[in-house]
Amino acid sequence: MNEKILWYVADPMCSWCWGFMPVIERVRNDYDQRLKVELLLGGLRPGTEHPLPAAQRQQIIGHWHAVHRLTGQPFRFERAMPDGFIYDTEPASRAVVAVSKLSPDATFAFFRAIQSAFYVEQRNVTQASVLSELAVHVGLEAQAFLDAFESQVARDITQSHFQKARQLGVHGFPTLIGQQGDSYARISSGYCSFEELNPKIWQWSDA
Repeated sequence: MNEKILWYVADPMCSWCWGFMPVIERVRNDYDQRLKVELLLGGLRPGTEHPLPAAQRQQIIGHWHAVHRLTGQPFRFERAMPDGFIYDTEPASRAVVAVSKLSPDATFAFFRAIQSAFYVEQRNVTQASVLSELAVHVGLEAQAFLDAFESQVARDITQSHFQKARQLGVHGFPTLIGQQGDSYARISSGYCSFEELNPKIWQWSDA
């Protein structure tokens, strides 16, 4: 029988994914012996080159407030994403890829560290220096991380993540997709509570 894989399709700079963090952590914990849970980086705003317009910033902050109200996840709203901020999610995603190659067991912890740094500490997680500090925080050596982060291999793998998400028809995050062999099934799209999600995962995993 083919192993069942639960793909968590997300972006480290997606606010609803930050809201979903406690849910996916519980899924990973509760289904540890039943399923393999893997992270697929969806690519929220990869390759953005221009600073965030003021109107769009206000719109995004509005989403953050909605996430906070529904999930209780912490945010620092004041002075978030200051003038000149370029909302490019490729570097943060590539950093997750780099960590996954150096220390697979640290992947989810690093993903969470980026989220917390961005939403709670207001750190610019598009910058290699910030990402390197976060990698050290989860136990990696700074130069080893930077070498992996800057490599063409990491860039190519990151793009392959984005491409796979598109091939699976994923356009919003978080999304959960179950895989068994060559068969894929969408479990959930968008934020939902563990109580809503659990029966869906259980039904698929038990099939």
